[in-house]
Amino acid sequence: MSNPSLLILPGDGIGPEVMAEVTRIIDWFGSKRGITFEISEDLVGGAAYDAHGTPLHDDTMAKAQEVDAVLLGAVGGPKYDALDFSVKPERGLLRLRKEMDLFANLRPAQCFDALADFSSLKKDVVAGLDIMIVRELTSGIYFGEPRGIIEEGNERVGINTQRYTESEIDRVARSAFELARRRGNKVCSMEKANVMESGILWREVVQKVHDEDYPDVELSHMYADAGAMQLCRWPKQFDVIVTDNLFGDLLSDAAAMLTGSLGMLPSASLGAPMANGRPKALYEPVHGSAPDIAGQGKANPIACILSLAMALRYSFDMGDEATRVETAVEKVLADGARTADLLGEDGVTPVSTSGMGDAILGALDDSL
Repeated sequence: MSNPSLLILPGDGIGPEVMAEVTRIIDWFGSKRGITFEISEDLVGGAAYDAHGTPLHDDTMAKAQEVDAVLLGAVGGPKYDALDFSVKPERGLLRLRKEMDLFANLRPAQCFDALADFSSLKKDVVAGLDIMIVRELTSGIYFGEPRGIIEEGNERVGINTQRYTESEIDRVARSAFELARRRGNKVCSMEKANVMESGILWREVVQKVHDEDYPDVELSHMYADAGAMQLCRWPKQFDVIVTDNLFGDLLSDAAAMLTGSLGMLPSASLGAPMANGRPKALYEPVHGSAPDIAGQGKANPIACILSLAMALRYSFDMGDEATRVETAVEKVLADGARTADLLGEDGVTPVSTSGMGDAILGALDDSL
């Protein structure tokens, strides 16, 4: 059987720096655990625009369709702000999501005990937090038609359409229920059924999927605005949250800040199973390209490393190895290693991007 394949797209800004630490972890698995991957690397975002005049070359898109999983660093930067919307770096990422049909975006929000003081909420509210937001990623108001800016009378009107089909809701609901079975067995579905017809349909379909195929999973429904309030009030009441594209965008970023730093948070975007049974998959850190610190060795690589851990768990069925990586990260943080974004005390010297990688590799060695 051939080795699992990974396409690495470092991207822009700090993307290449954090991805370099991920490749060191991949190499560690090859040398210390006998787990090897077929690795290819290509360009995306601004780097692809500089080389090809497009944020994602057709050849790269074809590679992404063929591999078992894609690992992406970050895209974008002020250098590309003046580009036409159609060729901005972010369009490369959106094309990957759309053409790979990655309909379920998994955004974990986990607060490591060593970082509980970094949250803007009280320590007892966030310590031990471990929730997963499942966001529908390929439909909803970001993709619905009609859309655009039109002339109406003597003024312009901006139009976006919230649109969901039953099948689109059904498949992301199933992803959430399946995920919950591997976690705390609870799902909270969030929408605005009180004011939006799409929300009424969303609630009806999620309930139907639950009743017919997942009655063992505890299901609750909540209006998305109330959900935002509850995330700030008592987030540990949640296990898995499933919601649409727009609300998922907002709620996942809000949940991210409960943990204290975007530099800590991975994500996965999953699609339907391929012929080999593995889902179409793209893994990336939540943080952006941070061009202000690019090339300075200040970036926190943990989110990108934890994205690899998600790939091990969800694409390659290597849950024990994923836990090994996550435990190594937790140990390093408990031992006091901090990149610049995690400094909370005066007089503490931050470790560099590669220094954090060194520490995690050391913890991985200790796990053997």
